[in-house]
Amino acid sequence: MQSRLYSSPPEKPGKRPLDYLYNHDVRREQKLTAEEAKAIDDFFAFAQSGMPQSMASEVEKVKEYIKREGVSDELRELIRETKSGPLTPAQVAKLWRLTTQVTRQLAEQQARARAKLQDGQRQQHDQKSRQENQKKDDGQTPKFYDIKLDMGNILMSAVVTYMLYRLVVPGENSKEITFQEFRNTFLDKGLVEKLVVINGNRVQAHLYRDSVANMYPESPAAQPGFYYTFTIGSVEAFERRMEQAQNELGIPSSERIPISYAEEGTWFKTMLAFGPTLLFIGAIMYLSRRATGAAGGGQGGIFGMGRSRAKKFNHETDIKVKFSDVAGADEAKREIMEFVSFLKDPATYQKLGAKIPRGAILSGPPGTGKTLLAKATAGEAGVPFFSVSGSEFVEMFVGVGPSRVRDLFSNARKSAPCIIFIDEIDAIGKSRSKQSFGGGNDERESTLNQILTEMDGFNTAEQVVVLAGTNRADVLDKALMRPGRFDRHIAIDPPTLEGRKQIFGVHLKKVVTHEDMEHLKGRLASLTPGFSGADIANVVNEAAFSSVKMTHFEQAIERVIGGLENKSYVLSPEDKKTVAYHEAGHAICGWYFQYADPLLKVSIIPRTKGALGYAQYLPGGGSDPALMSINQLMDRMAMTLGGRVSEEMFFDTVTSGASDDFNKVTRLATAMVTKWGMSEKIGYIYYPDAGETPEMQVQKPFSELTAQAIDAEVRRIVTEARTRCRDLLEEKRKELVIIAEELLKKEEITRDDLVRLLGPRPWPDKEEFSKYFSGSPGPIGGSHGPTVPGPNEPGPAGPEKRGGNLPPQLGGSGGEAAPTV
Repeated sequence: MQSRLYSSPPEKPGKRPLDYLYNHDVRREQKLTAEEAKAIDDFFAFAQSGMPQSMASEVEKVKEYIKREGVSDELRELIRETKSGPLTPAQVAKLWRLTTQVTRQLAEQQARARAKLQDGQRQQHDQKSRQENQKKDDGQTPKFYDIKLDMGNILMSAVVTYMLYRLVVPGENSKEITFQEFRNTFLDKGLVEKLVVINGNRVQAHLYRDSVANMYPESPAAQPGFYYTFTIGSVEAFERRMEQAQNELGIPSSERIPISYAEEGTWFKTMLAFGPTLLFIGAIMYLSRRATGAAGGGQGGIFGMGRSRAKKFNHETDIKVKFSDVAGADEAKREIMEFVSFLKDPATYQKLGAKIPRGAILSGPPGTGKTLLAKATAGEAGVPFFSVSGSEFVEMFVGVGPSRVRDLFSNARKSAPCIIFIDEIDAIGKSRSKQSFGGGNDERESTLNQILTEMDGFNTAEQVVVLAGTNRADVLDKALMRPGRFDRHIAIDPPTLEGRKQIFGVHLKKVVTHEDMEHLKGRLASLTPGFSGADIANVVNEAAFSSVKMTHFEQAIERVIGGLENKSYVLSPEDKKTVAYHEAGHAICGWYFQYADPLLKVSIIPRTKGALGYAQYLPGGGSDPALMSINQLMDRMAMTLGGRVSEEMFFDTVTSGASDDFNKVTRLATAMVTKWGMSEKIGYIYYPDAGETPEMQVQKPFSELTAQAIDAEVRRIVTEARTRCRDLLEEKRKELVIIAEELLKKEEITRDDLVRLLGPRPWPDKEEFSKYFSGSPGPIGGSHGPTVPGPNEPGPAGPEKRGGNLPPQLGGSGGEAAPTV
């Protein structure tokens, strides 16, 4: 619970906000008299004796404030009313309110002092910025200070209320006596003025204090506010005893001692009566405080649902990543260095009239280092770094997403200059559909709209840079991608051979090995085409569990791609023979087709990832995989079908093991017809895939007649590839049998085995790979032992991925070896 106090311009008396809140002018106070000041000193000294030191110091502040500012007329009147008897519930409530006002006044003074101190510190820390803000604020809305009345202030109010109550009506100024003592000492001597029966069981004797003072000068009964009390069994018995005693004393009926009756509530009963109400008010205050944020502001919402889930990292303690730790992405580093230069020295660019790009999209496949590059940017720039995932914005409650976005950017502006990194931004940044099929409010769309406003709206800060990572840059909203929001689109592709060497160099620094480092990096980079930075880190970590020799790295690569050898799963002789001839068909096609991927190693030992074998192929063709000719595509499709065609040639029936091969061939053939203009019948037309655009989800961009023509062309191309594969395998039938039988015998063969059995491949290999394979491999593996590949470039293989590469558009690895079974 908080209020706001105007600091400027000065206001007229009686028109302050607190007066309207309480409908009472707390400034109309009168100074304490010397007697009142002494009484307050005595009582506060008594109260502080049993308090903790921390609370005693706060009570001392309240006492000094009361002595300095005085007491209001209303409080003085209340004190006069209560001197003659106990407080009523209404008077207790009034005393609570007046005490709260005193505490609030003290809180106001403390808030002014804090604000003055903060202004001084802010002026020393950033004098130039403060002067600019002061110029903007001249003649505008007066400045506000936040005054928080937290639970500490409420507790202080309760303590001061109790103290003032005890000051006005001391609970200990009474003494319990018996009825006989009362009669002998006071009643028989005519000192009783009146009697008050309280709650029907206790009698309070009011004496003539002047007479008591003359007769008993040292008696406390002479002091105002002191009473003798005694307990009675019942009111009727007490009245009879009083009547009997006065008859014995001969007191006439007209002068009999008056007896009155009163009900007095104890503090326990009072708290019991008001406790539920106070608890309810406290709960409302607590929830309101949480709803407005712990500091009295922000976009917290109920239970803090609207607060940002972003984690803030301090560059001095948390962010140790530098650009030297990022390898294999040199182009992306050069492009993002401009952000670092601006954040380090913005004045240089501002003098030239340049503005920092508002943000950058880091797009690329998983594991390529998007998050690492963003952390390195924060580490190099030396600024705070806010990290959050796109999925952390939207919840089941309406309005939470936009609220979290506002809170994130609000916190970022307080820490400017800084960097915000939103990972997987496609979770909230997908393109907005032209129509809402479900109707109502779309929480994800509202969150996206709030991000658009924060990044390039009226309330923007130039030194808050937004970096975002995504694997699906093609699905992001155009308004999000436009200049002014994400000015830079930085693509981070899987590393090339040289990039993989650099990444291996970064991770191998932490590993103890006796291998030649340069040769090790080059060989491992050649063995891992298509691997991302995360894959390479996993390979090095797997090898580090062993003694870190070359063979251990190669085994780690096999484990990452295909899993461990599943020695507990034994194939039947029929299945084993089928797998051997299937793999031999792929190997023969890859060896004799010019643009196919030649074999590096193949195994028919089952793997833990569900594959019945494992194979590695070299990148074939030697040309840029981004540009593929019809001959290259046909060779790759023919090789992919080699396994099924081999089964047809040597067995009476076929198996389901070629399903992934058919998937690849169909996608390649469909792309040739609908995207690459390689069909004379369809022509130079591009048809997007279903789901590539919102329109494709509802209606195809071609007629039914065209769809039939596309199906016919795809079937024709696949048939031609099968015929091409069949012709080669029929021609090389003898070689196919030799390779299959060798595979059945050893369960694992390498490129050297193919050279020994088939002779050198009729087509040259890539020079950049072959230099890491000297032709003197280690021992050729048997059924379980590791093998060292032969004198040519390797590529990894994995389960159910036969037939070499696919172009990047079809999910291929960019021309390097694809896994197989």
